[in-house]
Amino acid sequence: MNNKTTPAELGTENIGKLLRQYALPAIIAMTASSLYNITDSIFIGHGVGALALSGLAICFPLMNLAAAFGSLVGAGGSTLLSIRLGQQDYETGNVILGNVIGLNLIIGIAFSVITLIFLDPILYFFGASEETLSYARQYMRVLLLGNVFTHMYMGLNNLLRSAGEPKKSMYATIFTVLINAGLNALFVFGFKWGIKGSACATVIAQVIMLVWQFKFFSNKNYFLHIKRSALRLRRKLVVDMLSIGSAPFFMNAAACLIVIVINQALLRTGGDLAVGAYGIVNRIAFLFIMIVMGINQGMQPIAGYNFGARLYPRVTEVLKKSILFATIVMVAGFVFVQLFPHAVVAIFTTDADLVDLSVVGLRLTFVMYPIVGFQMVTSNFFQSIGMAGKAIFLSLSRQLIILLPCLLILPSFWGVNGVWMSFPISDFCAAVIAGVLLWKQFRLFKGEAVNH
Repeated sequence: MNNKTTPAELGTENIGKLLRQYALPAIIAMTASSLYNITDSIFIGHGVGALALSGLAICFPLMNLAAAFGSLVGAGGSTLLSIRLGQQDYETGNVILGNVIGLNLIIGIAFSVITLIFLDPILYFFGASEETLSYARQYMRVLLLGNVFTHMYMGLNNLLRSAGEPKKSMYATIFTVLINAGLNALFVFGFKWGIKGSACATVIAQVIMLVWQFKFFSNKNYFLHIKRSALRLRRKLVVDMLSIGSAPFFMNAAACLIVIVINQALLRTGGDLAVGAYGIVNRIAFLFIMIVMGINQGMQPIAGYNFGARLYPRVTEVLKKSILFATIVMVAGFVFVQLFPHAVVAIFTTDADLVDLSVVGLRLTFVMYPIVGFQMVTSNFFQSIGMAGKAIFLSLSRQLIILLPCLLILPSFWGVNGVWMSFPISDFCAAVIAGVLLWKQFRLFKGEAVNH
């Protein structure tokens, strides 16, 4: 098979060059994806109002839960694909593609049906008040109706990267962001559809790019393409896929629980505007987190392929470089937020009270960001090489073992600031735990390299 149509270079090319080749498009794509969410917040904040931003923040847990089920299939399928391509198993690659499509269809529809039936009680549980419920309901109804398209779009984008097409994945994300921004302006400011218009813009943009993705994977001359026979679910592949994807699933599911606790604590100690402040802080924080996720996505096919090919020194090298780049990004985020918090928050709202609440939250939340990149890369690294157990432990240790107790205890003493202080405390502890696990894994890799 022609090397130009397969990712064989992942096992031979210079690691630094490969990481730039794969990570830069992923970083651009993930930054664009973050801007995708920021765009919604900006249009809603200026076009609808401060309470609408609070309503949007109420939707975060449900959006995280939807993303959890999407990552269960998408991240699991892409990691499994990387490993199988490293083993030169192209036929199984086609079956993985078909099974990702089939699983996303089943899970996406089931999730939407169940959540739409119980939407109001869910939103109240997530921290909605009488003032914010209508905004949250309008936004989520539209997103849930288009949820299956979102799952499919995200899953196929993951497979594009693992198939050696990081630029195409990047272009898909960028065009989705541009379409979303244009439709947001039209629907929110032009048609006056309010928060529902922003949700419509999101779904329509993803559907348009999903059509392009299906067209790309329908090319029978490409080594990875849709086959009708491959759409039938294969038990072993599905189990392996869901096992590997369980790490990001539990991470997103834990994030869902955490945001619920955050919203409830903020509503109790600071009211609806405090919830809106978290919505702003969360969007800004995710801009930098998504850049690191882009680095992780660039690392994933390289680490997965070389682990499958038993090229352990290359696996170690890509990990070290990824940690370095992620740390640089998070240090830059820390410095930027500490120096210019008011200017950043003003992008989303002109409400003076909301600005003041958001600035304090932003500064406290970013205190430990210089070490967050290390923890994120380490967790994703274990997922990339198929060690789902360690990846799940790292994800849950930060979210549930450390952050959750902090969120339940600290607000009782320091109110809203107790919520913000919980983040740097959990970030520090999680980084220490990640360092211990990574040190042990490095020793195993050195032993394997000597034996081979």
